[in-house]
Amino acid sequence: MEPTVVRCAEGHEFRTSTFPMQNLRSNRIGPGRLLRCPRCARLRQAVPVSRRR
Repeated sequence: MEPTVVRCAEGHEFRTSTFPMQNLRSNRIGPGRLLRCPRCARLRQAVPVSRRR
């Protein structure tokens, strides 16, 4: 599984492999997921970062 780059509600970007919609262990809130941000160490809503080429 390829890591996904996500941005937490505080604006921190990080990679995670727990973001795919098939993963039922993460809590879903709206379009994002509730993940623990490694920068602020809190549970935050995270959404995928769209990378433009």
